[in-house]
Amino acid sequence: MATFVLEIGSEELPSRFLPVEEAELAARFRAALDEAAVEHGEMRVMSTPRRAVVIIENVNPVQQEREEEISGPPVRAAYDAAGNPTKALEGFARTHGLTVADVYRIQTEKGEYVAVRKHTGGAAVRDLLAQICPAVITSLPFAKRMRWGAHTLAYARPLRWIVALLDEEVIPFSVGPVTSGRETCGHRIHGPGPFSIARAADYLTVVAEKCAITVDPAARREIIVKGGNELAQAAGGKVLWRDGLLEEVQGLVEHPVPLLGDFDPAYLEVPAEVLLTSMESHQKSFGIEGPDGKLMPHFLTVLNLTPQDMAVVKHGWERVLRARLEDARFFWHQDLREKLDTWLEKLEHVIFIARLGSMADKTRRLESLCRWLAETAAAGRVDAGDAARAGRLSKADLVSGMVGEFDTLQGIMGGIYAARKGENAVVAQALREQYLPAGPDSPLPSSLAGALLSLADKADTLAGCFGLGMIPTGAADPNGLRRCALGIIRIMLEFDLRLDVRELFARAQELYGDRQWKLGREEALDKLLEFFTARLRNYWQSHGEDTLLVDAALGAGLADVPSCAARLAALRDFSRTAGYAAAVQTFKRVSNILRKQAGDGALELVWEASLLREEPEKALAATLEELLPRLDALQEKGEHAAVLAALEEVRPAVDAFFDGVMVMAEEAALRKNRLAMLNALGSRFARLADFAALQI
Repeated sequence: MATFVLEIGSEELPSRFLPVEEAELAARFRAALDEAAVEHGEMRVMSTPRRAVVIIENVNPVQQEREEEISGPPVRAAYDAAGNPTKALEGFARTHGLTVADVYRIQTEKGEYVAVRKHTGGAAVRDLLAQICPAVITSLPFAKRMRWGAHTLAYARPLRWIVALLDEEVIPFSVGPVTSGRETCGHRIHGPGPFSIARAADYLTVVAEKCAITVDPAARREIIVKGGNELAQAAGGKVLWRDGLLEEVQGLVEHPVPLLGDFDPAYLEVPAEVLLTSMESHQKSFGIEGPDGKLMPHFLTVLNLTPQDMAVVKHGWERVLRARLEDARFFWHQDLREKLDTWLEKLEHVIFIARLGSMADKTRRLESLCRWLAETAAAGRVDAGDAARAGRLSKADLVSGMVGEFDTLQGIMGGIYAARKGENAVVAQALREQYLPAGPDSPLPSSLAGALLSLADKADTLAGCFGLGMIPTGAADPNGLRRCALGIIRIMLEFDLRLDVRELFARAQELYGDRQWKLGREEALDKLLEFFTARLRNYWQSHGEDTLLVDAALGAGLADVPSCAARLAALRDFSRTAGYAAAVQTFKRVSNILRKQAGDGALELVWEASLLREEPEKALAATLEELLPRLDALQEKGEHAAVLAALEEVRPAVDAFFDGVMVMAEEAALRKNRLAMLNALGSRFARLADFAALQI
């Protein structure tokens, strides 16, 4: 068995490209080797900014041999009446590199056919790899590609070298201007090379010792974390690691060297959020926290070399960060001198979305919508005045100097400034949390006022965009409407906001006033509710809920999200009981009958006892007289599991009714009376689930 190594050397790739490149290389090589019937062992894929590496152990140098039976045309088409081969048979044999003499007959379910046995495989794997490697390299997807010089090849960055070895043998191929070989390049300072690799098994040793490269991302991450923690502990603190930034930083270096820098403690007067943003976003550095939970005047950065004079390099990093922190401190003092009312006036000149007015217009709408939400969905749980004030101030920080410089701090700075300018803690906290959640896995607001402001903001955006016909199609969603809908769903579930979804969007729509819409109000609301329902369906599916149960729960209506979630949970538990299948079959029949008859006019909910003739219908009526009031009481309390349990209680009477009574009797009065009984029962369960959506 052999070892195979492929190294694709290039100019520095952006850090964000590396995880995609690694995943694609692994997937494409596995698929190509499986298709080519190449036996192999463990595959490792690694990358640095300047190289992507594939190492495959235990490669069989010879392709697997296979013998397969391939069927051809039916016998009647393969031979003429005289038994001579037809052109169809000759073509079939020729296609597989065989002669007519190699053809034999087989019996299949469809009749008698001709077939051949074809032997495949046995090729040298080095020849197969010479075809696979360039095909995989040129097919790698990148967010952006480029061409260089006069070459037609498009790649993420210009290619510089390719190593391709099967044990000691070079796998020969070319990709654009680069031909594969055994020479690699190392770190630009500590081991530029080139260095020749004698055998594939020597690759990692050569790269580590001669090239001074740590090629494994996990190893680079470990070096950074271990060294960073040691430096921070020596200074009496700990590193504020951010996983996303750590992943980015390890993808920026090939030779990681942690460095602890310092800054003037005077800058600590600026909020920690601002200091960390300066360090993380602009300098790709980490903050250091002291035992008291406060920032220390230090930062951790990661070099891509071991400098001859660490003090000189440290001074350079400190000088660059100092300029950033000085800007932050300037904006901090400047913003503190401004009044919130001044910022609100400036919002009149900041456009929200074209044709949806200014940001000042939006804050006035949010002021009203937040007050309404506090008085309806959260009555007694939050002060309506605080909620309204948060809505009015929600976008004020957009015109602050700090947010102009550090746009990722919008909302956060609004809360900080509000507290410093005399607003109460509820309002300040709501402003900080207004953009949460920012995605499917991001944190939710921790305060109810923040949740209401976030919900109002997202509902306002959805109502406005749908009114203008700006509805997401395919992958296009420039205004983040899917994210808005998901945020509303998560907030409603987390804070148990039992709010009619259509009423929420209608209220948000009304606050736009007499604006000229592209879609009519009712049409826009219908499309928005359809969109929101689809996002809710997707949300539950992504959390592992059964699609049929989700559709059944949503089919009963979407008055409010928490109630719908409770009905879904009851359905999920009910689906695991022994009587589930039989109950669904029975009530699907009830649902289907009612659905067919509803087209002829409204069905009654009350039946006449004097028209009950058969024993089964009398028994069902007696059961319903006792059961229906109980179902109404259970549904009023939201005890959905108990309602579903009643299905098993009433099912025998319903089954006996179907077996012993002609529901669609010729006599109109009897038919109407029997349908009324079914409708009285079916309408109760229709509030819980659409049984027609379930398949058993």
